[in-house]
Amino acid sequence: MTSHTSTRRRRPGAVARRRESLAGILFLLPVLVIFVAFKFLPIFGAAGMSTTKYRLNGDIEFIGADNYLRLFSDAGFWHSLQVTLVYVVIFVPLTIAVSLAGAVLLHALADRASGVFRALMFVPYLCSFVMAGIVWTWVFRSDGPVNSALHQLGAGPIPFLTGDQLLVLGSLAVVSVWKGFGYSMLVFLSGLKAQPAEIHEAAMLDGAARPQIFLRITLPLLKPVLFFVLVMETIIGFQVFDTIYVMTGGGPARASHSLIYFLYDAGFKFLDFGYASAVGIVIFLIVLVLSIVQRRFFEEKDVA
Repeated sequence: MTSHTSTRRRRPGAVARRRESLAGILFLLPVLVIFVAFKFLPIFGAAGMSTTKYRLNGDIEFIGADNYLRLFSDAGFWHSLQVTLVYVVIFVPLTIAVSLAGAVLLHALADRASGVFRALMFVPYLCSFVMAGIVWTWVFRSDGPVNSALHQLGAGPIPFLTGDQLLVLGSLAVVSVWKGFGYSMLVFLSGLKAQPAEIHEAAMLDGAARPQIFLRITLPLLKPVLFFVLVMETIIGFQVFDTIYVMTGGGPARASHSLIYFLYDAGFKFLDFGYASAVGIVIFLIVLVLSIVQRRFFEEKDVA
């Protein structure tokens, strides 16, 4: 009798838990459907198209791995990959440094002042890349504000968007950092606010200086957030296109011709959709491998 009674008592709770689980699944279902429809299905569609010669009239010719063999023997692809890697190496550390510095600054301010500055620093993120590109093209012009200020100091004009590759990619990275650092800054700020205040207070009572507390306590506790920001900004770096399209058009002399710009030319300039799909799949695999490597690196650091 006792066992039957306890079973009966448990059943309402089990039924309630099942109902809660079902309700949660139903709430998530629209998002999952949208995610699958607009994320996973396009990936599989692009993978299939990359093995074909696709024409605008609807004719499809299966050619297997020919697009990939052609891609890996294309000097333009390797140049665009090199351009993208250089850009990512400049863009990602700069974004993390600016975002983290902004988050630390906001975390140190009072709540009211922090809210005002947080809104001001997040405003560029709300701007479109096209508008940001137009504004910064004017800023970097030979007669723009930056070069005018340099002229007043007796320095010659700097060809920010027409010089060598490092200068052009560095200028583009500065624009992208200005445009997008607000999002990563808020992620870092959330991570800082989630840290236990007792640990920092104990370290200060033990006589630790603020730089020591930051390096030995704050940064280690931020590792999960840092990993997330690193992966997200790496993906964003590999997807750079709008800023380049507006500010340099891939020039000068293809100095800023990124992988996405290479894909754009293949698909929309030369209408070679199968080849463009192969480029997209290769970019996807590169980013996937880099994300795995970054995760392994952080895991090894945690074990150490």
